[in-house]
Amino acid sequence: MRVDVITIFPEYLAPLGVSLIGKAADRGLLDIRAHDLRDWTHDVHRTVDDTPYGGGPGMVMKPEPWGEALDAVLADVPPESPELPPTLVVPTPSGRPFTQAKAAQLAESPWLIFACGRYEGIDRRVIDAAAERMAVEELSIGDYVLAGGEVAVLVMVEAIGRLLPGVLGNAESARDDSFAAGAMESLLEGPAYTKPAEWRGRTVPEILTSGNHGAIARWRREQAFARTAAHRPELLARLDPAALDKRDRLALAALGWRVEADRVVPDGTVPAAAGGDFTDQPPA
Repeated sequence: MRVDVITIFPEYLAPLGVSLIGKAADRGLLDIRAHDLRDWTHDVHRTVDDTPYGGGPGMVMKPEPWGEALDAVLADVPPESPELPPTLVVPTPSGRPFTQAKAAQLAESPWLIFACGRYEGIDRRVIDAAAERMAVEELSIGDYVLAGGEVAVLVMVEAIGRLLPGVLGNAESARDDSFAAGAMESLLEGPAYTKPAEWRGRTVPEILTSGNHGAIARWRREQAFARTAAHRPELLARLDPAALDKRDRLALAALGWRVEADRVVPDGTVPAAAGGDFTDQPPA
């Protein structure tokens, strides 16, 4: 996958050169290119912003450098390349939510271009013009505002990149993630444990050392229900009743959720400890 990032702070993207994504780039699985938007300015101050039409606070990123930057990046590929057309991703708090499903969808694209806005954002005409040449995704990583799109790009590139074939050492890791399509869809991943079996008086749940893989899988699923009920209860309402077996329904009932024919709903009798770990542990 080719990834181009247009920004006024290319040095902000240095973390993409380390850890999992950096190793993927070293192995040729990812081709990440950072571009300085100011390279497409033509004044002594390398200006990329101006005051907004209609008044108001802040500054808006000018269309001219953005238009030239996108033209140049698009031109840097043979016309017959299978990478064309790319998908333009614009991080913005006013965009649609960036989810695991969206990460999986974008991981299917051979070429992504990220446009990092700053100030009050990019002149809207840039986005509208780009949409005539390629797919455009305006995406938000959460209900909060950052100083610019660079942090969001770091998040998205890592979420997308780890789903590419060969990036993870074990492909099963992605399939067991929170939100992953399939059994974990609309669920958070439960707790994880490693050696030693006992630490400061706290022991690993006995089921995990039993060797009973079926029972372990069941325990993990129930832990996923519990953690989701505790941290993101609204996700349980998105569960597909048709995908829930009898044991799932019993686990949800213990957490105060009722499975109806077409939906999952809270029944108003959530236990005081609902959503916690099902295992008993001594106090710290």
